[in-house]
Amino acid sequence: MSFYSLLFFSSLVNDINNTGQQEEQQEFLNSLEIVVLSIVLSIIIIMTVFGNLLVMVALCTDRHLRKKKTNYFIVSLAFADLLVALVVMPFAAIELTTGQWHYGELFCLVRTSLDVLLTTASILHLCCIALDRYYAICCQPLVYRHKMTPVRVAAMLSGCWLIPMFISFLPIMQSWNEIGIEDIIKERISQTGGFNNTSCIFLVNWPYALVCSAVAFYVPLVLMVLAYQRIYVTAMTHVRQIETLQRAGSAPTTGTDPVVTVRTSTSSDPLDHYRIRSTTGSSSSESASVGNSRMRIETKAAKTLAVIMGCFCLCWAPFFITNVVDPFINYSVPGQLWTAWLWLGYINSGLNPFLYAFLNRAFRRAFLVILCCGNEQYAQQRTRSLRLTQRPCSPASANGTSMALRLSFLPNRSYSDNGRTILRNEQESQDSIGAL
Repeated sequence: MSFYSLLFFSSLVNDINNTGQQEEQQEFLNSLEIVVLSIVLSIIIIMTVFGNLLVMVALCTDRHLRKKKTNYFIVSLAFADLLVALVVMPFAAIELTTGQWHYGELFCLVRTSLDVLLTTASILHLCCIALDRYYAICCQPLVYRHKMTPVRVAAMLSGCWLIPMFISFLPIMQSWNEIGIEDIIKERISQTGGFNNTSCIFLVNWPYALVCSAVAFYVPLVLMVLAYQRIYVTAMTHVRQIETLQRAGSAPTTGTDPVVTVRTSTSSDPLDHYRIRSTTGSSSSESASVGNSRMRIETKAAKTLAVIMGCFCLCWAPFFITNVVDPFINYSVPGQLWTAWLWLGYINSGLNPFLYAFLNRAFRRAFLVILCCGNEQYAQQRTRSLRLTQRPCSPASANGTSMALRLSFLPNRSYSDNGRTILRNEQESQDSIGAL
């Protein structure tokens, strides 16, 4: 009997020890997961702050960037994304890692309103950038100047900040989003601890979900798709027209022929510089490389536009699809999935500087000057490089951001207004697509 008792107590002690070890391992794994999650979220926040702050500093310090109207949309976008990283993401990260909300019910509503306001403003800025480039590429130069006046740019920027107010602070602070679902919200609060000071719960009824999602995502998405589709079609049309003009002027001739050199610049203004100079004969290698250049330009344009729309849809489509579907399935979407989709949308604020500024050559030069602490030697090198880009150069470059087209004309052949319009539109197509 004592032998069996000893076996029983021995097995009981082993079970207790094993249970204690398993609990310690589980606590260690949980602590490790929290540490890794905190590091990842901190990196996302720091990169978002750094990228958007660099964009804003570049525009303030570089007068060449301030001449381009599109850059005002980009810097306002950077400001919205910077506020997302400074005001919204840190509190969301603390709540995610600790599992609790420590700041009270009122600040929960304020934080949620700021979240909706700033993320919607960021998306509307992306829509305005697409519309600005649509007018720059698909419209005639004078039409673009008429459309994109400083007053209209200011009005569009104001709309990007004022429209989100009507779907954020106004309905949320008035609890319009809770009408009809009060019982569900109370049940969620009771499941998380009984009071809203331990969690920040945000549920929306179906009318608010539909209106908010339409204003913040679906309408801007449709406008962006239509604008970029027209941009791509128009840009490729201009490339084909330039190819036709090049072939028409590539026949070998004797004597001196006028040559038109077209240069792109960092300005989105369609009225840029055209210089006519003389040369002897024409370059057969230039006309031979037109097909390859056109193919590279088309490929780059398609990839650039696909990356922009792909990143935008990948980051925000899951959240807004879930936001519309959840009220109609009795709010059965797991909280972990909501958190994943929300942070995927936050990541878009960190990607925007790379998509809209870092891929722009003028911005990259400004960034290098800033990161080199305003080194005068580098600034002089930058000035020399800018002067070199103003000289006649080789045929269209493969990346589509800087281009010099030489069109040889037969003797006594005039440079028609139609050709000038084509060249100007082509210049805008290449510069804007290169700046995407």
